[in-house]
Amino acid sequence: MKQGFGYNSPRQLTLPGSLRRLILKVAISTDGDFVSAHFGRCPSYTIAEIKEGKVLAKEVVDNPGHNPGNIPQFLNEKGVKCIVAGGMGQRAVGFFDQFNIKVIVGIAGRIDDVVEKLCKGSLEAGQSLCNPGDGKGYGLDKSICDHTE
Repeated sequence: MKQGFGYNSPRQLTLPGSLRRLILKVAISTDGDFVSAHFGRCPSYTIAEIKEGKVLAKEVVDNPGHNPGNIPQFLNEKGVKCIVAGGMGQRAVGFFDQFNIKVIVGIAGRIDDVVEKLCKGSLEAGQSLCNPGDGKGYGLDKSICDHTE
């Protein structure tokens, strides 16, 4: 299975000049004002449209529900080309790959700070912040997370 961008090795998201002129739609797993560690069970997604280092639009959409392949399809239908999250399992990465949606994990912090780093091309991916299964019962199912920070 192909691995998503930043899944196992830290990298910096940089876009070539030709791509920076295009509108990039990015979804960020969201819990309040912060990036959620669990992409599939987060309460919502912040979708930012970025062009030439500027935010053109930003909206928050509710999570459509955690079923295998459902979220990648939902975000693809919204025109998303990149998903940013604290953590994600390999199976989920595979579903995003089917829609050619880049995966960036290992991200924590305030949503506004992450969007700013995306605009500057300085967002650095890392290791997934949770293990597969750690998010069961989190977000859509309960209000606390079982993984250690």
